[in-house]
Amino acid sequence: MDQNIYIKNKKAYFEYHILDKYVAGIQLLGTEIKSIRQGKANINDAFCTFINEQLYVRNLHISEYSFGSFYNHEAKRDRILLLNKKELKKLQTRGEEKGLTIVPLALFISERGFAKLEIGLAQGKKTFDKRETMKERDSKIELSRVLKQ
Repeated sequence: MDQNIYIKNKKAYFEYHILDKYVAGIQLLGTEIKSIRQGKANINDAFCTFINEQLYVRNLHISEYSFGSFYNHEAKRDRILLLNKKELKKLQTRGEEKGLTIVPLALFISERGFAKLEIGLAQGKKTFDKRETMKERDSKIELSRVLKQ
């Protein structure tokens, strides 16, 4: 079994300040987990929302399984995130605050073979914060180039 699947949402770290992180399980179909193990998932446009006191991830794109028959899944369907009640309640109350949202940060396969989604409680960055992040990243790259020589 390939344990090296780690699909990261780089855009989330650029767009948001991450305040809290949680690891949640995902309720998947059989062909979906097989596609994730092949690395055919995209979480860049995904977001989390509460529907009837359950946390769902929306716009998580998992490509159809290449060897699947008519049992194949929809690529962009809503999927339930599995957290305990205490964490759900905390996320729901904090998520209703002004300016806070829940964003998926990474999708990975756990040691036991289950698909997990790392989610974060995030606050949106302003334009000047984004510029500052770009400056920090550029300075790190420049510093690493100088140190290599």
